[in-house]
Amino acid sequence: MADELDLLRAADPVPADGPHYGDGPLDHTAERHLARLLHDTPRARRWTGPRLVWSLAAALAAVATTLTVLPGGPGGTPAVAAPRPLAVRAHSTPVPLTDVADLAAVAARDGSPALRRGTHVQSWSLGTSDDRPPVTLPEERVERWAADGTHTEVVVATDPSHPGRPVLTDEGDRPRRVEDGHVLSRRSFPPMWGDAPPYATPPHTPAKLRSYLTELIYSHTRTLSTAQLLDATRELLDNWTLGARESAALADLLADAQGLRPAGQVTDRLGRTGQAYVHDDASGARQMLILDPSTGAVLGLEMTSTRNDPEYGVRAGDVMEYSAWMR
Repeated sequence: MADELDLLRAADPVPADGPHYGDGPLDHTAERHLARLLHDTPRARRWTGPRLVWSLAAALAAVATTLTVLPGGPGGTPAVAAPRPLAVRAHSTPVPLTDVADLAAVAARDGSPALRRGTHVQSWSLGTSDDRPPVTLPEERVERWAADGTHTEVVVATDPSHPGRPVLTDEGDRPRRVEDGHVLSRRSFPPMWGDAPPYATPPHTPAKLRSYLTELIYSHTRTLSTAQLLDATRELLDNWTLGARESAALADLLADAQGLRPAGQVTDRLGRTGQAYVHDDASGARQMLILDPSTGAVLGLEMTSTRNDPEYGVRAGDVMEYSAWMR
């Protein structure tokens, strides 16, 4: 059976050596959508199979702070506890985002460290299926790009909060335990280029970065909402490791965001100390952004529920997803 990715490539409506359709070539947005589809299909296929579904709505079917039990008889997977939401350190002094932006601008004067394409991220998300209880699946992804436009991606099952212990994975569409550090996928990609986000190089001035992030999440408005800005930040960091100048520009944008309030000091899931900034949106989700206060670098982003929903068994404070980025 032909691989789905090959079928998608063959279905490209505007191949480089073929005639355009009567309504003209794809615009930049359509080309970006197609490029991301071709690039992300193998990973997306894994999460959107017939059994496991990854989405905010699906995540709301879980009680994230309680134990979940996987059926399967005597040899089934034992109960697994989902991560608890991060707690702000008691009596810590919140640092205003404007102060962080000022410090980040100072730290960026020498331009070091530099921007780098690719990412290194630890993530925890809720996975659900139509016939099994939800589980929390921790992973680590390392993506590295070469000068010729080729890149590699390695994804492993690991949870730094429990080093050396077996880790749950949904590999094969069935939750099961694997050894810590088990390689879930190792892939190499041919040269890929583009003049639109996320392939285009992120700018390091606030105004240009705002436009970049707006295009990155396909927003049709000129002004990003705070929720959209945080979503765009996550997408940006899943593709690029920001340098000092880009982090300073992003901190400047965040300092102007409405409803993103300083909460105090936290220790993230990798043991790093940072400052937390919290935003609640109308959908019932709370996002906690964690920054290095001296450089403005984003350390992590956590999403939790702010509402009890008895229909789905979700309670306020349940963790739905979390990402921790590293250099």
